[in-house]
Amino acid sequence: MTGFADARDEDERAAALEEGRLLFCRPCNFFYAAQSIDQLPEVGLPEVAFCGRSNVGKSSITNALTGQNSLARVSHTPGRTKQLNFFNLGDRLVLVDMPGYGYAQAAKSVKEDWQGLMFNFLRGRPTLRRVVLLLDSRIETKASDHAAMKLLTEAAVTFQIVLTKADDVKPGPLAKRQEEAQALVKKYTAAHPLVITTSSETGLGIPELRAELAALAAPPPDLA
Repeated sequence: MTGFADARDEDERAAALEEGRLLFCRPCNFFYAAQSIDQLPEVGLPEVAFCGRSNVGKSSITNALTGQNSLARVSHTPGRTKQLNFFNLGDRLVLVDMPGYGYAQAAKSVKEDWQGLMFNFLRGRPTLRRVVLLLDSRIETKASDHAAMKLLTEAAVTFQIVLTKADDVKPGPLAKRQEEAQALVKKYTAAHPLVITTSSETGLGIPELRAELAALAAPPPDLA
């Protein structure tokens, strides 16, 4: 299946967008939570994990992708997610909501627990097809973001940078942020070449991200 980044012409791009739309029209349900690496569910469907700093908008973008406003809890308290949450998307793809990293007010021991779980998962999950690394459009890339990208590269886990909250940034600063993200792609060898700019509020970039993820999903049962 062709993702949006691999589409060579308008027809292929339209087909990729439609594949993404159809996939994310399917039911998406929470089915598992793991608070330690030995609690992970058995491997099965391809998985895509959502990773980023606390309060970067992981829950909001999951809700926007699936069109289910209450699928992932949106917390006004950064660092609230303390476990890996697994969502089954139409028996074709598993979405994994990862603990946020870099929350300044979290206790050091708690930060280490969260990051240890996240990093161990990234290193050892055979069905993990890609990590969607969310970066806030409104602020500069933090040291913790660079640390995550370095670890993903060392673990040979493909990650795709997705800028969030673009509706809250003026065109000039947003263009600069997009240039910075493209520079990061060139710096880290595990980075996917396509940077997607999104807004959970306006829907910007959501169809393109759906198309990218649909290309990683298992085929429909009638085509398997």
